[in-house]
Amino acid sequence: MFNVGCSTFGEAAPPPPPPPAAAEAAPEAEAELFDALVLGLRDYATKSGFKRALIALSGGIDSALVAAIAAEAFGPDNVTGIALPSAISSQHSRDDAAALARNLNLHYDSIDIAAPVAATEAALAAQFSGFPRDVAEENIQARIRGVIMMALSNKLGALLLTTGNKSELAVGYCTLYGDMCGGLAVISDVFKTQVYALSRWINRDREIIPRSTIEKPPSAELRPGQVDQDSLPPYDILDAILHGYVERGLSRAELAEQGFDPAVVNDVVRKVDLNEYKRKQAAPGLKITPLAFGTGRRIPLVQRYVS
Repeated sequence: MFNVGCSTFGEAAPPPPPPPAAAEAAPEAEAELFDALVLGLRDYATKSGFKRALIALSGGIDSALVAAIAAEAFGPDNVTGIALPSAISSQHSRDDAAALARNLNLHYDSIDIAAPVAATEAALAAQFSGFPRDVAEENIQARIRGVIMMALSNKLGALLLTTGNKSELAVGYCTLYGDMCGGLAVISDVFKTQVYALSRWINRDREIIPRSTIEKPPSAELRPGQVDQDSLPPYDILDAILHGYVERGLSRAELAEQGFDPAVVNDVVRKVDLNEYKRKQAAPGLKITPLAFGTGRRIPLVQRYVS
């Protein structure tokens, strides 16, 4: 397990301790991963001088997992969760965010962003005239949330934690200066399938992360009816391709030989390569695999050859 300790070495070493029990020698993978993330967050905060953490709670599984890790690392009384619903946010997301905060005993508040979103769109109406609604309007919501959370971080002196996972970061399914705002990316080296496994492990004795958060289709909720699978393959397929391409260095042809649809492989690899610039601007993340983005993978920001 992950613990901090100190040893003194002299001329005569004490006899070695007895071998650990089987349960201690082979801890659950989820327990070991959770302990590593808690230790990493606590260590970073201690050495950076932060005593409080701040998290934007969307009602989704990623922010729920980060909140659970933060509650363990800081103590729940030192963690504040903020819901930032817009006109598009579903009622179940609002309810799940509030339920999570209650279950973890976090400080909790909700700030409705419908008015600042509408004001920003009104201010841009002349410049946007003649263009169809697209990702530009969607990202206004994410960026207003980023502004609000950074303002709270400044005012409260709290460490703002980002909640993006490795799968999203790999393919750029995140918003620069929006949900990527923060001082530390707690789960940026954790694939989405691992996020689900960790969340179920956290709930092994009682429901901490609301069941509906785990069971509902994941969504950024930046447009009505949006779900992640509108833009991405199912996460079990996506993560398997990402593991092969990013961590094992397999080529597109080698991934296709393993049975993956070549069109899906090409789309995923293209997204990974195109979004290096986003990862370069992401918050530093905790490293729990041999090859994490940032510290473990150095790739040119642009990958196009010109003459």
